[in-house]
Amino acid sequence: MRRLIATTFLTLDGVMQAPGGPTEDDREFAHGGWSVNFWDDQMNAVMAEMTSRPFAMVLGRRTYDIMAAYWPDAPADAGADALNGATKYVASRTPRPLAWANSVQIHGDAVDGLRDLKDQDGPELQIHGSGELIQSLLPHDLIDEFVIWTFPVVVGPGRRLFGEATPPAALDLLDSSTSSTGVVIGRYRPAGPLVTGSF
Repeated sequence: MRRLIATTFLTLDGVMQAPGGPTEDDREFAHGGWSVNFWDDQMNAVMAEMTSRPFAMVLGRRTYDIMAAYWPDAPADAGADALNGATKYVASRTPRPLAWANSVQIHGDAVDGLRDLKDQDGPELQIHGSGELIQSLLPHDLIDEFVIWTFPVVVGPGRRLFGEATPPAALDLLDSSTSSTGVVIGRYRPAGPLVTGSF
């Protein structure tokens, strides 16, 4: 079975909306671009390692549009070759043209589509961004690993990775590293239901 890995940039208060620029998300949000000034060589190396092994991407419609507008013409040394060459599975409820090379629409329900993809032979599946897609998958235990990049900023209101509808759950920390700019990159594996207690 193929593994499904969700990779997301987050603020310290849990917001994942528009990390890359003020025009990245057309929904009301005052602080787009909050991740840009923190990038360093170590973060480049982590991202390069993720895309150096065989992988396919799974993207929500909004994230697909953002990435498809940039990566086809990006410099090869910025990692464009790996992203452009990978298969992109796009979760969208309505048929739509997909101009970015190697893009395939997931027809119908995203949960059923991801179950089918995980059962097929092929490289690991990586979700990048795509908060609404991740939210739809969380109740179905389809995500095998989370790679969460936590940036040392707070922004207040915004769309969160783990919203109010997120099922309570435990996670195991597999490893972590910290960039020179204070970004904490943690790899987490789902570890079953949340167990509470009392002191």
